[in-house]
Amino acid sequence: MVKTSKTLGTVQAAAGTSAASAASSAAASAEVGRSEFFAAEQGDSILFHPCANGPVGVTILGATGSIGLSTCEVIRHNPDRFYVHGLAAGRNAEQLFALMREFRPERVALSDSGAAVTLKAMVDGVAGEEGKALRSIEILVGEEGVCALAGDGAAGMVIGAIVGAAGLKPLLAAIKTGARICLANKEALVMSGQLFFNEVKKSGAQILPVDSEHSAIFQCLPRDLQQNLGFCDLSGAGVSKILLTGSGGPFRDTALSDLAAVTVAMAVNHPVWSMGPKISVDSATMMNKALEYIEARYLFNAGPDQVDIVIHPQSVIHSMVSYRDGAVLAQLGAPDMKTPIAVAMGFTERINSGVAPLDFTQVGTLTFKKPDPERYPCLFLGIEASQQGQACTTALNAANEEAVAAFLQERLSFLGISQVVDAVLNQISGRSAHSLAEILAVDAEARNLARAAIARLGR
Repeated sequence: MVKTSKTLGTVQAAAGTSAASAASSAAASAEVGRSEFFAAEQGDSILFHPCANGPVGVTILGATGSIGLSTCEVIRHNPDRFYVHGLAAGRNAEQLFALMREFRPERVALSDSGAAVTLKAMVDGVAGEEGKALRSIEILVGEEGVCALAGDGAAGMVIGAIVGAAGLKPLLAAIKTGARICLANKEALVMSGQLFFNEVKKSGAQILPVDSEHSAIFQCLPRDLQQNLGFCDLSGAGVSKILLTGSGGPFRDTALSDLAAVTVAMAVNHPVWSMGPKISVDSATMMNKALEYIEARYLFNAGPDQVDIVIHPQSVIHSMVSYRDGAVLAQLGAPDMKTPIAVAMGFTERINSGVAPLDFTQVGTLTFKKPDPERYPCLFLGIEASQQGQACTTALNAANEEAVAAFLQERLSFLGISQVVDAVLNQISGRSAHSLAEILAVDAEARNLARAAIARLGR
């Protein structure tokens, strides 16, 4: 018989193969992907290392975004350790095509069907041996295709870098394979919280943070906590406080009266980091720090009184951990995402990221201050939502995504972002969400409420 999947360019064939043997083949493929790591016991925990016998297969979800492209750069610096198994993107067919030509993955996926058609045409236009090689790469389409790639089990490592709620289902699919998950998508964890880590525990997957702040915290923690993310005991390890740093964005010194006139071009012009438009706007409102606060609470199993936020404009200290004995450990480095990506991909070893070490003679003054609730209402809405439960954090993320999209399309003012989020949270408060179906239902409801608020408040 012939099995077909929703793909372009290739058809999966299994002539005379039973469903049972097909399942066996998939399991074998997953085992190959995972066997590229070897495990070394340390107490009750398992440490995963890149295997000395060959490179590890990597699937990059969100391959054409800033994190995805930085991951590709880390792989270029470590060809003996990693190879690309799969690449997934939204609609950037041109960039994905360039990555296909360079890395020759086994499979790629585009969530946008029109972009997939464009990609197929680009592949078909390549002649000779290169064209033949490119046409052997399977092209999957839509959310189902992205999830199929994420969950195929043929990669020992999955980079979760799809921006926003769209990254949740692919990440859950990847977790079920038991792979190492290098997590850059904070929204997925904000949305699913304990459900996320319950799936991790069930599958034996390993979660390592890629966000620069959470990577910094991770690096400042003892090994037993690093190996038990989602369930670690901070107090038992002598941790008194996690200090989450943030630059304060481009408007930390802007007069409050001028914030009403903020334009899209102003908001995406981050003073330190190079990021995509959505994340840049989140940095300007400090919603990114609200989402990171929630992510930190889930990743490190922290109570609300165990995480503080500190504005650090220079972005040299990426976060700190304060211990019971008065010691504070900090992770410092240049503001370059390749460092936390390399930390996650290479753990427990240090690998080449391509980032130059910090030159302390050039650092200058480091300053810190508390965030102002009047300047950053989104930050404090997020902190409050984290204390109200999963439904509120899911709604927070959904409302913010809709509001930021409207702002980027110039349908909503900069100050309108926090107003939309506040309006949605006021209507969702008191709800509960535990299962994936309940979480997705709250997400959909919050988006509808946000769109209605945007229509009322919009330009």
